[in-house]
Order: sequence, then structure tokens, then C-alpha cells
Amino acid sequence: MFALTSRRGALQYFRHVLGLALLATALGSMAQSVGQVEFSRGAGVVQSPGQLPRILGQGLPLQEGDRLTTADDSNVIVKLNDGTRMTLRPNSEVIVQKYQFKEGDAANTMVLQLLRGGLRALTGSISKGAPDAAKIQTANATIMIRGTEFDARLCGPECKAESAKATEKPRPNTVQASAKLVSAQGEINAIDGTGTKRKLPDGAAVFAGETVETGPGAKGILVFRDDSRLSLGALTRFKVDSFVYDAKNPAEGSSLLSLLRGSMRALTGVIGKTNTRNVGFSTPTATVGIRGTGLDLDCAATDSCSFYTWLGTIEVTQLGQTTGQMLGVGQGLYVSRTETRPLTAPTLEGLPRPDSVPVNLDQLFSGGGVSGDDEGLFVYVRDGNVEIVSAGGGSLYLGRGETGFAHRDGQLGRPEIMPAFIAFDSVPLPNSSNPMVLNVLSDLGKGSSNLCP
Repeated sequence: MFALTSRRGALQYFRHVLGLALLATALGSMAQSVGQVEFSRGAGVVQSPGQLPRILGQGLPLQEGDRLTTADDSNVIVKLNDGTRMTLRPNSEVIVQKYQFKEGDAANTMVLQLLRGGLRALTGSISKGAPDAAKIQTANATIMIRGTEFDARLCGPECKAESAKATEKPRPNTVQASAKLVSAQGEINAIDGTGTKRKLPDGAAVFAGETVETGPGAKGILVFRDDSRLSLGALTRFKVDSFVYDAKNPAEGSSLLSLLRGSMRALTGVIGKTNTRNVGFSTPTATVGIRGTGLDLDCAATDSCSFYTWLGTIEVTQLGQTTGQMLGVGQGLYVSRTETRPLTAPTLEGLPRPDSVPVNLDQLFSGGGVSGDDEGLFVYVRDGNVEIVSAGGGSLYLGRGETGFAHRDGQLGRPEIMPAFIAFDSVPLPNSSNPMVLNVLSDLGKGSSNLCP
């Protein structure tokens, strides 16, 4: 009789718990959904404030304020309403702190809190709006997202243990961008070789082969890895034809740039000081060779350009000609397709000289002193741009292929070598076509890699 009563009691208890779970799910679904679970493997729960936990399963709706938690050997892929996708790693905890999305609304915002573990993200429409619209807060720093694919992970001893299991050596954590944008004002975009356009906020990376366009009233300064600088004016179209630079062999570097339309003030860097023949500018009416130079290029019209030197010497050669004119400090030249004439005054004094704006090259391109075995926040950018902001106000800008780090004490930096636990991460990406297969391969020790072959 006791056993029967116990079985009945157990059955009643199970029905009670199941009823509460169903009630919690129903209440959760009544709230405004911000997204849903697309894939779930292993144990995990989601809990809304003041409600009972719900089991993380495919199709489960999510809402603002939800706390998502994954257990050992589990991961979850979620999709939010703006198209953002995230894979939550095992042993992770994330809160959807704030989420507001309406198509075309300037007030769209997304704030997530990463309490432990990590995630792999492919961000959506919100991050492509205002520069501060999408962010992830951690105890170490805040990740400002700029239309990005990235991984973020709060590491303890487990990351070092994962790296120790890697059988391959990861690549150096080199900056792949040719230049980065600072002091950006107004709308500035980059267009890659496929014609894809993206917005460029402060700290955004620009790569060789890309074209930069500034809108009406816009301006900004491009800082190259060799400390060359360009101050771009409004309605300017400019292309980085090629840029090659190795700080250990600067004389082997080269920089070929084209001003297609508009205006800019240029200051050459290390490449121009070590091998002037390897730096050149092209415009619609002339080519410019430099001699350790600061110069203005003004091509407001498509059939004429003005050149003015404020540092060093330049040689301006009209298109179709084989010899050029040398211009020293304080000298200028107007060049159309049919004539040339001297200028006695600069035409771009309203645009700041690029050497007048303070620039922290370490913040943009370097910042060592970090080991892949350190404990703290690691961020790896697969595509796009990320800014890591420490509690002390320091910033670290990351572009495609870069890894950054934030200590709990607020110190920021870049590891010299990409940590192996990032390079050979086996957790499925959020846009994986078959995450279950990837999980099985990971269990068999045949995980994926971030590194290109």
C-alpha cells in the first residue's frame, strides 16, 4: 500500500511539475517574442523574470529579459527578430537585457549580457544601424558591434586546457586591414570588390581593393598601418588600389591610392620615408609621386584637379605626359585634361590636416602583452568590425581576422598568436546548415576550424 501510494504521489508530483512547466511556457508565449530557438542540443533552460524556467528546445519563443543557460556538452542556436543569430556555447549564461526592433526604426537596440561562457554571433539589422545600437556587456568590457560576425568568450582555465589539445599551430594574430577610420563624422561607406557596401563607424577597417565614399557633410581620417594618413572631405570617392606593409621590412612596402572624386589631405608614412618610389596617388587628370610628403588633392570636378604641397616635395604628371612638375612647400598646380597652371594658395584649408588629429597606433593596430593562455574576455572577428570598451574608458578596435582581449582590470590588448581554442573551435557557427552533424564530428574529435586552408 505504501509503495502504491508513493507511486501515486510521484505521478501526482510529475503532473504538477508538468502543469507548471506548460503554464510557464504558455505565459512566456503570451509575452512579445523577440526571437526563438532554432536548434538545441543537450540540457538548457531559459527563465523570464518572475517566471519558472522553461526547457530550451527548438521553436521555443524568447522575450526581452530572458536568461539563457546551457549545461556541459550542450549548445543552442537562437535567432532574433532582426536576423541576429547566436550559438551559445556549453556552460554559458546570457541575458537578453534589452531588445527593441521594428523594421526601419532608428530607435532599434539590442543589449545582451554575457555572464559566463561564450557565444558565436552573426548579427542582423540592428547592428547595421547606429554605431551604438548593438552591444554585449561583460564584467571585463563592453563589445560594441558594427555589423559583424564574431566570437566572444569569457575564459578561465578551461580555455588553456582546450588549446593544449590542439594538434595544429594557429596563425599569428596579424592585422589584415590596410587602414582604419578615426574621427568619422557623417555617413561614410566602404564598397568591396563584389560591390557590397557597408557603413564605416569610428575604428572601422578598410582593406586593399576597397573604395571609400563619404556623404554630404561627412569627413574622416584614414590611418594606415605604416602611419600614412588621409583626411577625407565630403562627397569623396577614394580607392585603396594596393597596400603592402611589414613593419620589419618597411622598404619592401608599397602603397598605391586613387582619388576618384572629391578632396583629401594626405600625409605619407613609413613606406614613403623608406622608399618614395613605392608610394603613388592617381587622380582623374594626373598622377602624383611623393618625396616624404604632406599634400592636398582636390578633384571636386571630374575633369580637373588641384594639388598643393605643405610638406616635402611632390611630382605631378598630367595624364598622357611622360614628365612631371616638381612642387615644393607652398607650391600648387591646377591640372585639367587640357591645361596646367600654378596655384599660389591652398584650396582645402577647411579640411583638417591629418597630422593635427591625435592617433593611437597601438590602439588601432597593435597592443601586445597578451597570451592566449590568459584568463579574461577574448573576442575574435570573423567579418566586420568590433570595438571593445573597457570599464576605464579604453578602446580596442578589431577588424576582420583579428583577436582582442580584455582583462578584468580593464587592460586591453591583442595576443601575438591567435589562441588555439579560437582557431580550432568545434562549436557550430550560428549559420551552420547542419549543426547536429558538426556536434557529432566534434564528439569524434574532428571539429571545425576558423582558419582558412
